[in-house]
Amino acid sequence: MAKTKQKMVELAMLNPNAAGIDIGSTEHWVAVPEDRDAERVKRFSAFTCGLHQIARWLKKCGITTIAMESTGIYWLNLFLLLEDYGFEVFLVNARNVKNVSGRKTDMSDAEWIQKLHSCELLSNSFQPDNYTRELRTYTRHRQNLIRQASRYLQHMQKSMELMNLKLHKVIRDLAGKTGMSIVSAILNGERDTEALADFWDRCIRASKETIMKSLEGTWNEEYLFTLRQTYDAYYFVHGQIRQSDEKIEKVLQEKEAVEISGNDKKPLKKRRKTKNKNTLKFDVDNYLKTQLGVDITQIDGIDCRSDLNILGEMGSDFSKWPTRKQFFSWLNLVPNNKQSGGKLISSHLMNKKNTARHIFRKCGSCLWKSKGPLGDYYRIQRAKNGGKAAAIATGNKLASIVYTMVTQQVEYHESILVNMKRNSQQKRLDNLEKKVAHIQKELEEAA
Repeated sequence: MAKTKQKMVELAMLNPNAAGIDIGSTEHWVAVPEDRDAERVKRFSAFTCGLHQIARWLKKCGITTIAMESTGIYWLNLFLLLEDYGFEVFLVNARNVKNVSGRKTDMSDAEWIQKLHSCELLSNSFQPDNYTRELRTYTRHRQNLIRQASRYLQHMQKSMELMNLKLHKVIRDLAGKTGMSIVSAILNGERDTEALADFWDRCIRASKETIMKSLEGTWNEEYLFTLRQTYDAYYFVHGQIRQSDEKIEKVLQEKEAVEISGNDKKPLKKRRKTKNKNTLKFDVDNYLKTQLGVDITQIDGIDCRSDLNILGEMGSDFSKWPTRKQFFSWLNLVPNNKQSGGKLISSHLMNKKNTARHIFRKCGSCLWKSKGPLGDYYRIQRAKNGGKAAAIATGNKLASIVYTMVTQQVEYHESILVNMKRNSQQKRLDNLEKKVAHIQKELEEAA
């Protein structure tokens, strides 16, 4: 019994200068080792002055390393301030510190976090540098604005449907040149279907007669009002997207200290050039190539927007994931295998939030029409396991290619994937030939 207690004391002293913080929206509870202060657990306010009081008290107690839960967004300011004070700060997943026996209180949570951290039982979460954090804020805000614009467009379609205007049914995109020109004319008082159909563009597959029929409606005043409101909100949000593009370009320029122009850099080789209303309003490719060292937009399914979001989520330093497996595990793109007694109990993906994971999954799901080897891989996986599993598997492969390119600083060569596809097809052909030979042998024996 005495040996067991001695081992527990030795384990507890692996990290003697550790503190634990239970994060809250209005107050934080801080716990330090028992021999550092008469009151080992204290409560502080979440105001800025309270955060400085926490840092000064921890300095006084001789603390060098701190662990805190990732509670919402309330941890961020305290995390950055403690780093500025010179502390080693661990941001830990709340799932790893949940299991505390007894009655749950903020004070007991802080003590439990401090105990686990002193035993070195907590792992630190990935945290980007200040530049990546700033860029990530802008890129995520831009994505939110795009989603808002999509919702306003859906409200416009609803208002038109309530007036029995079927324009959005006969043209592919209401937000295109023809659709928005017709909506603008309607809001300006035009009701003649022939005059509205004059905005028809030759790229529209529907004929003018079809468009005229789709514009015969009831013109209710209340629905025209909601249509105008959502139309104005749609263009207001797109104005905010342009402002976000300016901020993103400024951040990229400041990172490089000099503005990159087309004359200063050798233009990148473009395999494809797809533009839409959500495309960045400046040439972002050269910035991304300079900071990542390679052009990952050459990979099928990854465009400049996805490249920018990847840079904003993970930064350009992939050394924080020493191995490919650790990178996949962080992205949550691999099964969470649970085994017991030599048997696989479960292999479901962990339910955790990771924005970078959704970027690769979305890029993978966009390959369903691609004619390259990655598109073939997605379609094979979709036929075998369904769309969701195919997006995860293809996203895993895209992440593997990106990791290899960035860490080894090599350019993308599709020939490698072509050879892999050829080898896979040859194996399938060999297997089919073996099955045919086996069936023929059975038929000969039966005869």
